[in-house]
Amino acid sequence: MFEWMAWTTPVAVFFSCIVLMLIGMTVWEIKSPTTMRKGFLPMETTRGDRLFVGLLSAAYVNLAFIGLSGRMMEWMSLEAEPSIWISFVASMALLGLVMRKG
Repeated sequence: MFEWMAWTTPVAVFFSCIVLMLIGMTVWEIKSPTTMRKGFLPMETTRGDRLFVGLLSAAYVNLAFIGLSGRMMEWMSLEAEPSIWISFVASMALLGLVMRKG
């Protein structure tokens, strides 16, 4: 069923984190309903809005890293492409920033 996708360890960890975040946000919303607030995003948002924006941002960071990893190998004279774990950490940091300050 899932043979069309390259299920590597980083991909599995990334999607597992998304599932855990969705479960955690659902429980958090049930226990403590959210209120609108204004952060650095140009609109008032709820926790769910910030999670959605953060997940989109994380996806774009990962896609950009995958698209540029071959070029980075050339630019930095690396022997192999940079580890995908770098983009995972960067995307989770961006997600955390959006959730906290967005």
